Amino acid sequence: MSAPERIVRLKTVLDRTGLSRSTIYRKIAEGTFPRQEKISVHGAGWHESAIDRWVANPAAYRADNDDDAGTGDARG
Repeated sequence: MSAPERIVRLKTVLDRTGLSRSTIYRKIAEGTFPRQEKISVHGAGWHESAIDRWVANPAAYRADNDDDAGTGDARG
């Protein structure tokens, strides 16, 4: 049985990637960093698996590849 997908918040993403907040949001706009998921009215976070894929190979990451990466959601 696999572990459920975790949602991580900005502080965790900053710690794991070593990027600044402004760099993360710039890369999201460019499509070279995973997008946030809305988790409440005033909160958002990232799928931990998407951050893991980015950390493993940041130069090859493209947001359009995230849909097929095994998160289990089909958002088409």
